[in-house]
This record gives sequence, C-alpha cells and structure tokens, in this order.
Amino acid sequence: MASVLNVSAYLFTRIADPAAVRVSLHERAVAADLRGTILLAEEGINLFLAGKADAVRGFIDDLRADGRFAALETKESRSDGVPFDKLLVKVKREIIRMDRPEVRPQDGRAPAVSPDTLRRWLDRGADDDGREVVLVDTRNAFEVDYGTFAGALDWRIERFTQFPDAVSAHRDDLTGKTVVSFCTGGIRCEKAALYLRSEGVEAYQLDGGILGWFDAQGGAHFTGDCFVFDGREALDSGLTPARSAAPVASPLGV
Repeated sequence: MASVLNVSAYLFTRIADPAAVRVSLHERAVAADLRGTILLAEEGINLFLAGKADAVRGFIDDLRADGRFAALETKESRSDGVPFDKLLVKVKREIIRMDRPEVRPQDGRAPAVSPDTLRRWLDRGADDDGREVVLVDTRNAFEVDYGTFAGALDWRIERFTQFPDAVSAHRDDLTGKTVVSFCTGGIRCEKAALYLRSEGVEAYQLDGGILGWFDAQGGAHFTGDCFVFDGREALDSGLTPARSAAPVASPLGV
C-alpha cells in the first residue's frame, strides 16, 4: 500500500471566528507534519491534506471533536509521495467562491442522491418516477476535459462564479427534468443544487461528488479520470493517480 494518505473534506457550518480557528488548525497541522490546504470562512471549512495515515486521521478526529465540525465526512486516497509542497491555512470570504451570498448551505443543504440511487437511475434511464435525469457538471471546462459522466451537460464555464449565468442561458435543457449536479468532491454541486432550486429547477446534488462515486460505483457511467488540484493531477476510478505531475502550492484552484 502506498505510504501517504490523502484526505479531502468540506463542511458547510457556521463559524463565527474563522481567524481564531485558523491559528489553532495551523499549529495542529504543523505539529502533525501535514501538507495541503485548509480554507476557512464563516460558511464552513474545506480541506485537502496529506501525510502519514495516523497523523492525518488523528488530525481529523481532533477536528471532529469540535461540535462545529462533528459532521465532517472525509474521502481518502493513497499516493507514493506527498502531492503538496507546503501547508496553507487561510481565511476566505467563501470556502468555494460563487459570489451569491443568498446561497447559504450552512443554513440547510439541498436534497442529495446517493451514488447507489443515481446508479439505479442511470441504469434504467429515468428516476424512480420515470422522469428524465439530467446530469450537470459544475466544474471548470479544463477539469471536465479529463473525464465526466456520459451525457452530462458541460457548459464550458471557466470558473464557478459563472455557473448562475450558465443556468440562465441553458434553462430549457433543465425544464421538467430531474437534475443532478455533480463536481469533484461535492462542495460546488452543493451550492449549485441550492441555486438551481432557487431558480425553480428540480435539482439534487450527488452526495460525495465524483470521488464518492468512484469509491461506491467505480467507473460506471463515467468516462476518463477525475482532475484533482494537487500534484497527482488526476485520479482514475480506483482512486489511484492516473497521471504524474509536480506538486503544486495549493490544491484549491477554484
């Protein structure tokens, strides 16, 4: 087994003092010899970290001991080396930028579908009520080019802040259908599903994103690899590095 454990996680939760939390998490991550990026905002936390397995899991366990982060769910993968060249712990206005302050997942998330449910829908060609299912890829165009679900809508956005305008431009593709938004790990599609619902679209988010799908369903209905914002560049459906690339300073390029 590869020696380095990589973990990704996010949680929309109210944080009144992200600057104070930043200091504490930075100290603990340094002490555990972890690398990667942790983003904090009043709306929650988003992190990608790598290191020795015991150190990574211990850090996450300590984080969950804080009631604000108790519901944090992680996705794990392995690599032969640490795919980040440093540790960054930063406070941001949003943990994933959409520039739509009215979209507040920390106050309640959009309905989600599990990989098992979506697999059933895709296998049969419709949801449980017989409605057409439309998959919407919420990622940037260059990420989509590495791989995506068969037949998914790709609006060729260059950054997530363009997603609301893309919804307006392509509304006819969504009307009267069951829409499932997806992204790498779930953070973008969570905001996307809420925005779609605010616009009158029957939208759901794919729980766990593509990485969660790979873990539960492998490469079913998916073509290619999943781009990740670290030195591994992309993961295949077995959650192993699909390409080699130099480590980058920050995994969160959106």
